[in-house]
Amino acid sequence: MKPILLSFSILLMSYTSFAQTPIQINTKSTTRHGPENGSLLIIGGNVGTTPAVWNKFTELAGGKDNAHIVVVSAAVGDSAAFDQKDVDLVKKITGIKDVVLLHTKSLAEANSEKFIAPLKRATGVYFLGGRQWRIADSYLNTLTQQAFFDVLNRGGVIAGSSAGASIQGSFLWRGDTKGPEILIGDHLQGLGFLKDAAIDQHLFVRNRQFDLVDFIKASPKLIGIGLDEATAVWIQKDKLEVLGKSYVAIYDYDNIVKKNIPFYLLRAGDKYDLKNRVLLTKPPVNN
Repeated sequence: MKPILLSFSILLMSYTSFAQTPIQINTKSTTRHGPENGSLLIIGGNVGTTPAVWNKFTELAGGKDNAHIVVVSAAVGDSAAFDQKDVDLVKKITGIKDVVLLHTKSLAEANSEKFIAPLKRATGVYFLGGRQWRIADSYLNTLTQQAFFDVLNRGGVIAGSSAGASIQGSFLWRGDTKGPEILIGDHLQGLGFLKDAAIDQHLFVRNRQFDLVDFIKASPKLIGIGLDEATAVWIQKDKLEVLGKSYVAIYDYDNIVKKNIPFYLLRAGDKYDLKNRVLLTKPPVNN
């Protein structure tokens, strides 16, 4: 891990100075991290049929009778190009009838009006898990990426699990093509739905809870979010709420450096202000 940390400053400078920016970034955003419109649902992996998460996704997408969902399968690889099993699973769990698959690894196709047609009527997008760099390779800085943002701008929801969680941040954590054990790799830019953020997943199941600490310590502008499996955060503007079965860790520069607190744990029902970096729910009273 030491070589990775030694090279971090150079990599961060590269990410900040030379990485392309997503299409039509709003430089006058009123939010610090979250979207100005719509919602994010960021899931730590292995969501299964967790009712709290899927019910929220269905609600935010407009309800089972009105939702139009696009399932993005790039993270899985080419085996998912014509595989409808995940579409069928979303239909079964949510009761939503209008669910379609979106898949390509061609930037030319991702830049075509024909390809983005399903996104123009979508009320929700769901990114499958796999490898997050594949999503970046397929969609970063394309018309499709802009169409994802348009879903948010219309008040829709963007959700994703595992790799589909990490890709939602602006900094792409574990984005190396050689493997997820490389924390800062050859892909640095996420799709940026959550601004100035790095997102980790499978947190406690894979003993990753300390991996973001040094990174956030070296980059005070960013916030880190680590999610355990079957657990999600629902974000509207700069307000975050935890859903699901386990815990979410918040990595904040001030807590790490000034208070020597590596991360702050939140559980289902807890709410957090991303703008002011404060907990909005009171801790339980000990009897």
